[in-house]
Amino acid sequence: MIKVLIILFFPVILLAQVATFSEDFLKLKYTNSIVVEDLKKHLNILASDSMEGRETGKKGQKMAAEYISKTFKEYGIPPYDGQSYYQNFKVKSGRHLCKCSTCDSESVIDKIINKNYVKGQNIIGYIEGTDLKNELLVITAHYDHLGIHNDTLIYNGADDDGSGTVAIMEIAQAFMLAKKEGNGPRRSVLIMPVSGEEKGLLGSKYYTDNPIYSLENTIANLNVDMIGRIDDNYTHPNYVYLIGSDRLSTELHNISESINSKHFNLELDYKYNQEDDPNRYYYRSDHYNFAKNNIPVIFYFNGIHADYHQTSDTEYKIYFD
Repeated sequence: MIKVLIILFFPVILLAQVATFSEDFLKLKYTNSIVVEDLKKHLNILASDSMEGRETGKKGQKMAAEYISKTFKEYGIPPYDGQSYYQNFKVKSGRHLCKCSTCDSESVIDKIINKNYVKGQNIIGYIEGTDLKNELLVITAHYDHLGIHNDTLIYNGADDDGSGTVAIMEIAQAFMLAKKEGNGPRRSVLIMPVSGEEKGLLGSKYYTDNPIYSLENTIANLNVDMIGRIDDNYTHPNYVYLIGSDRLSTELHNISESINSKHFNLELDYKYNQEDDPNRYYYRSDHYNFAKNNIPVIFYFNGIHADYHQTSDTEYKIYFD
C-alpha cells in the first residue's frame, strides 16, 4: 500500500504546483511523514468492529466521520466554512448491498428501494493554495462500507475502502506539513473522504451536484479505492491498476508515467482502463461523478479479491509495505 500511496502523492505535488518544487523535494521531503505505523493506526480504528461496518447513515459511519474530521483538525486543516468539516446530504437510494438472508425477501427489497432515504456526510479537508488558489485538485476515497447485519455479521471493509481512506488522510497530513513550512501548494487541494459509495456513489454525486468549490475550476480528481491487497493477477504488491487517466486528458497520464519511470518502477496496469472492459470499473467508483462533469480523473485500484464484500475483509490481511 505504501508504494501506491507515494506514487499517488507525487502527481498531487505536481498538479498542485507546490511553490518551492525542486528535484530534492520530489525525492521524498514530505513523503517521510507517510509511514506504515500511521496507516496501521488509522485502519485499525476505522476497520474495527466498533465502527460496525461504517454503513452510510448508521452509527458506525458517523463514528468514522468523527474520527476522520478529528484527525484533520489535529493536522491543522481548518473546517471549509470555518465551522464544520461535513457536507451533509440526504438522498434517495435504490441500491442496497447486503449478504443477509433476511434481506432477500421481495417485501424487504421493495421497502428498501422505494422508501430508503440515506443521510450521510462527506468530509471536507481544504488546503488553500496561494496565487492559484482558485484552481482546485480533489482527492477522494469512500470511507463507508456495508455495515452490520443480523446483529453479528460485521463487514469491516478494511480494503474496501479503509485502505483508500487512510491513504488520503496521510496525504492530507503531508500537505499540511509542507504548508506549515512555507512549501504549500499554489493550487488548492481538497481531501474529501466521501460516504454513500456502496449505495450508489451518492456522496460524490451529491458533491458534484452541489459543489462547495466551482467544478469549472477543478482541474482533476484522483480517487483511491481498494489499494491494500494483491489480486489473483499478481504475486507481488508492486503494481497498481490505473483507470481513466487518459480518458479526458493525457496530462494526468503523462505525469503519472513520468514519475513512475523516474522514481518507482511500479507496474502500472491499464487492464481495466479499456472502454470495453466488462467489469466497467471506470463507472463504479467516485471518480466517475467528476468524469461525468468533464473533469480529468485517475482511479487507483489494486483489484478484487476473495474477501471483496465479505466479512473477511479485515485489517490483518492488508499489505501495508
